[in-house]
Amino acid sequence: MKTSKYIWHDGEFVPWEKATVHVLTHALHYGSSVFEGIRVYKSPAGPVGFRLTDHIRRMFNSAKIYYLDIPYSLDTLVTACKDLVLKNGLVDGAYIRPLAYRGYGEMGVAGDPAAPANCSIAAWEWGSYLGDGGLENGVDVCISSWQRVAPNTVPALAKAGGNYLSSLLVTLEARRLGFTEGIALNTAGYVSEGAGENLFLVQDGTLYTPPVSASILAGLTRHSVLALAETLGLAVLEQNIPREMLYIADEVFLTGTAAEITPVRSVDKITVGNGCRGPITASLQEKFFGLFDGSTPDQWGWLEPLEAGGGQVDRPVAV
Repeated sequence: MKTSKYIWHDGEFVPWEKATVHVLTHALHYGSSVFEGIRVYKSPAGPVGFRLTDHIRRMFNSAKIYYLDIPYSLDTLVTACKDLVLKNGLVDGAYIRPLAYRGYGEMGVAGDPAAPANCSIAAWEWGSYLGDGGLENGVDVCISSWQRVAPNTVPALAKAGGNYLSSLLVTLEARRLGFTEGIALNTAGYVSEGAGENLFLVQDGTLYTPPVSASILAGLTRHSVLALAETLGLAVLEQNIPREMLYIADEVFLTGTAAEITPVRSVDKITVGNGCRGPITASLQEKFFGLFDGSTPDQWGWLEPLEAGGGQVDRPVAV
């Protein structure tokens, strides 16, 4: 990966190579971390963080679920993200990774519940997550043999480090079998999500996506696509999706901060539609990326300038 010069670590900017933790850090042993991924885009108004505050707010919600006390305010972490990108000179695009975790202290599953979390923020250049050409040509995926966690076991709404052991298994299986990504079903046998992405399909002009109750992360890019679909007048159904709907869909695409909006050209080696990016996927991509060149009005206040004087953004109530 491309490294940067600095990482924000517990209130200080430290050199990338010196941002280290003790080997007995609780999160290393028990997965007790929560995190976010945020993209920075170049825009006519300068570099902007896409839904930056919404992402940090979700990290606080994830921490709340796991009784993790983040010792900084939301505004402090938002400002730290902006300052870090600028300090690293990543104004033409960056990926930001804020992290809060139980640190070095008491060993044991619970650790020290009263101890505040450690926090760090890294930022670096990161291109297309699912491979070069994926946004245009689509990717090949498979249904994984690994299921998503059942409700009331591990909370899927928390973006927690430990949750991604499931994603690790899904991705490793998919790549071992020659696919770009894997799709997990939930314990009821319905489509849940990709290893690191939410999923949509198009059938007869209607957009379908699994509900939050399908053990998915309530993705912010997913939410953005739902809002953009409304501006296009698309009918949207959030419902349980049997796996075979993926085989006969006109279009399938994945969404996420890293994946953005990536079309799927085949599922289990069954061609989706015409085997290329479909018209509705292309329209949603155009609307999404148009936010950053100004061709799509940002009526939701999603774009947050990183530089002072980069434009005023009205912050609506976040979902």
